[in-house]
Amino acid sequence: MRTSPRKPLSPEAAAVLSAFSGSAFGGSVFGGSVVSRRTLMRGAAATGALAALGGSLAACGTEGTKQTEASCVSEDKSATEKTLAFSNWPLYIDVDEKDESKRPTLLAFESQTGIKVTYTEDINDNNEFFGKINKQLGDCQAIDRDIVTMTDWMAGKLVRLGWMQKLDKANLPNVAANLAASFKGPGWDPQNDYSVVWQAGLTGVAYNAKVAKEVRTINELLTRPDLKGKVTMLSEMQDTMALMLLANGNDPANFTEAQFDAALTKLDAAVKSGQIRKFTGNDYAQDLDKGDIAACIAWSGDVIQLGFENENVKWVNPEEGLTYFTDNMMVPNKATHKANAEKLMNYYYDPKVAAELAAWVNYICPVEGAQAEMAKIDKELAENPLIFPSAADMAKAKDFQSLTDAEEKAYQEKFQKVIGA
Repeated sequence: MRTSPRKPLSPEAAAVLSAFSGSAFGGSVFGGSVVSRRTLMRGAAATGALAALGGSLAACGTEGTKQTEASCVSEDKSATEKTLAFSNWPLYIDVDEKDESKRPTLLAFESQTGIKVTYTEDINDNNEFFGKINKQLGDCQAIDRDIVTMTDWMAGKLVRLGWMQKLDKANLPNVAANLAASFKGPGWDPQNDYSVVWQAGLTGVAYNAKVAKEVRTINELLTRPDLKGKVTMLSEMQDTMALMLLANGNDPANFTEAQFDAALTKLDAAVKSGQIRKFTGNDYAQDLDKGDIAACIAWSGDVIQLGFENENVKWVNPEEGLTYFTDNMMVPNKATHKANAEKLMNYYYDPKVAAELAAWVNYICPVEGAQAEMAKIDKELAENPLIFPSAADMAKAKDFQSLTDAEEKAYQEKFQKVIGA
């Protein structure tokens, strides 16, 4: 865990922690030096990721070449090769503050198992990463990774395409015993055959109190005259459209095409009226911080961290509702160390290990029993609803509906047309 002195919480961050009605799931709440994994290394790195996103949106709409267990057979060499290649998002694991090249929980795993882990932070965007692996996995070729960590909607796409290997649950007793009920059986993997949750987070609304009055609803973003031309939304369809569906009184976890189209029509009207300035990736954070925009759809971790330095940046759980996401460990086809990968997945579902990871990344911990272990590390963190929300709290947040390939392609095309991508 991080041991450096914590920076005092801003008034907003303190309020966020006081109750779920003002809380946000995700991001680094304590200590200003650790960046949310969705921040994607601001500046040049973020610019590069966004540029790559622009070139990869078409790939997201591409159905891809489907595979099956019979058409794409993988060989597991774990018994003789004690190695493992793990791809994850940037800044999404614990590090040693004295030597940031060292990751304590991974080092402990290597010591316990004798498995050497090559850990790479090369997933900066779901669509971008899909563009990297699309051709190889579509052709049943290796991508030289044994674990990839994808956000739920993209994870579902990869499962539907038949590009992920089915996990051996006999190798995952900790997962079976300790996976929190809120994360069991998502629509895209109802038996948890292909995925193990790494962490989870939240999407909602933020505003800058220096340039805008309090914003409480999604509909205010779309219509309030004082916000006209000062609003941004996210370029990822699932994030923005989930909140648009909520704004229309629909459930983003269970909607019809007609409801999607109605929500998109509302979004289109806001775009055409000039209410929405643009659709962004993580670069909304800098604009929000400076007051160049007044309000936006945002990721909670980014906003709370901005609040350390700028007390005018406010996080809101919109009255219509809010949404959550999960990032999921999976084993790609042709990966040759599946059993080694399963050992790592199982290791991170030891509550003691999960608590150590959560104490550093501060995202929603999906592991039952970790909260009690966290109390031994830091009682304040153990009581933090951003890391350990109650089941009732999680019931208030919605996931995005699992889509078929045809639905995803159609919805993405409609959305991209409205946002001008």
